[in-house]
Amino acid sequence: MRNIELGPVRPVGAVDVRIARQANAQGNRAEPGDEISAPVVKSEALDPGEAPVDVERVKQIREAIESGDYPLIPAKIADAMIAAGILLRNGK
Repeated sequence: MRNIELGPVRPVGAVDVRIARQANAQGNRAEPGDEISAPVVKSEALDPGEAPVDVERVKQIREAIESGDYPLIPAKIADAMIAAGILLRNGK
């Protein structure tokens, strides 16, 4: 088995801020008012389009729930929740 090189050993403690300040001083910083020349372009390939929802059916279900006519069966709801969890875990 090869030895793993870990680097210099230092005691655990507070961070030495002088090292962080030196690193920041060396980098190029953007100044307020600097202009960015590349314009942002939207891609239509990333547009998801309309949601695949039957709006009329959703409206009917909401009205039925509000009026108390929609049959809520706890066993069916539980089965659907369990099935959804299994589908999410299996990735299918």
